[in-house]
Amino acid sequence: MKYTTEIIINLPRETVIAKMDHPENMKHWQRGLQGFEVLEGTPGKEGAKMKLDYLMGKRSMTLIETITKNNFPSEFHANYDTKGVHNIQRNFFHDLDGESTRWVSESEFHFSGILMKLMGFLMPGAFKKQSQKYLEDFKSFAEHGNSVLNQ
Repeated sequence: MKYTTEIIINLPRETVIAKMDHPENMKHWQRGLQGFEVLEGTPGKEGAKMKLDYLMGKRSMTLIETITKNNFPSEFHANYDTKGVHNIQRNFFHDLDGESTRWVSESEFHFSGILMKLMGFLMPGAFKKQSQKYLEDFKSFAEHGNSVLNQ
């Protein structure tokens, strides 16, 4: 399954990247994030791996992030793996006018196991909706300092 989401953030690209490239900020725009731990490599650098723990409702989920490309301020790519799901994320940051940034996020999911394949087939809209929500929550945090921790 592949799809693209995007959003305009009313801040200069350098400001957007500074807020995004700071792991402590993730808790303010990634709903359900309980914590993270660097597993190997230098945080933010290609090849680095980080464990991300989430609580989605009553279900806990652990993702392993592997950075595949960090060419900030223009792009950042990473893979996210959990049981039954391999997610490839390609993120592009376009300077629009020195005052705003277009964030384009390309998502590609590969499922293994019958249950995950069925979920991907029956609920593709839920995945895209969640991805768009992360973009919207980041925009709200970056522009206004709103944190999902307060909601």
